[in-house]
Amino acid sequence: MSSAMLWAALLGLLLGSIPFGLVLTRAAGLGDIRSIGSGNIGATNVLRTGNKKLAAATLLLDFLKGAVAVWLAGALFGPETAGIAAIAAVLGHCHPPWLGFRGGKGVATALGVFLALAWPVFVAAGLTWLAMAKLVKISSASALAGLLVAALVAWLWGGWPLFWPVALIVAYVYLRHHANIRRLLAGTEPRIGQGK
Repeated sequence: MSSAMLWAALLGLLLGSIPFGLVLTRAAGLGDIRSIGSGNIGATNVLRTGNKKLAAATLLLDFLKGAVAVWLAGALFGPETAGIAAIAAVLGHCHPPWLGFRGGKGVATALGVFLALAWPVFVAAGLTWLAMAKLVKISSASALAGLLVAALVAWLWGGWPLFWPVALIVAYVYLRHHANIRRLLAGTEPRIGQGK
């Protein structure tokens, strides 16, 4: 791996590891978000506090940190490093070193890196997510459907150079949702806004 790719990976990890859900909930006086619901720091768990504005802010910031990581890496270290930065940003979100490597599940950050890598991938994933959320009202099912569509569009739009980072991210986020997938199959996964 070249030095440019190593720097891009470090940049992605650092930006991705900013725990916005934890920072925002603590700043709002809601305590440690890791002590409620799923224990994750992402927007879905922030929504379980009942504060929709805080959940929306977490979603936006987690999204932006992924996009910024990829854009910055491309600008500073060359476009060939974008895929490495994208993967690293999602891993940083899922495993922030400042929180004992226990973070979120990576969906919002993944959408951010998809936008920076190729906007059609983001649009396809985002529209699928929104449509599924309206239809089934289950956050995890909506996210997983959006991710699957993202991988398909990445292959159709950009071939292997775009597909490999998107596919690795999708596969890893699916692994992070293993418990959700089991609950979906059992019919016990909570709906959006419902407690875990």
